[in-house]
Amino acid sequence: MKLINAIVQDKDATKLANALVKAKIQATRLSTSGGFLRSGNTTFLVAIDDERVQEVLDIIKEVSQKRKQFMVPPMGVEGERAAAFPVEIEVGGATVFTQTIDDFYQF
Repeated sequence: MKLINAIVQDKDATKLANALVKAKIQATRLSTSGGFLRSGNTTFLVAIDDERVQEVLDIIKEVSQKRKQFMVPPMGVEGERAAAFPVEIEVGGATVFTQTIDDFYQF
């Protein structure tokens, strides 16, 4: 059995939750925030049998889309802007960790 931790952008969270329900995969959904952009993310925790891990990964990959976004660079050390204009960055997609579960209990 594996534990899958999938961190996705909030824009993809509802679509991912619906896809997991459709596939009859139970997940715990947690609101989280990213460190770099300080934007909202959602973390899904999925405990799943080993033979269904690839199915879950495929669903996450299909649903989690990368997109372009503009951001204003943070203030420099002296309080000066590194650049006066927003820069385009790529956000979205998913960050996924898998871990082996030694024991699993449901009460």
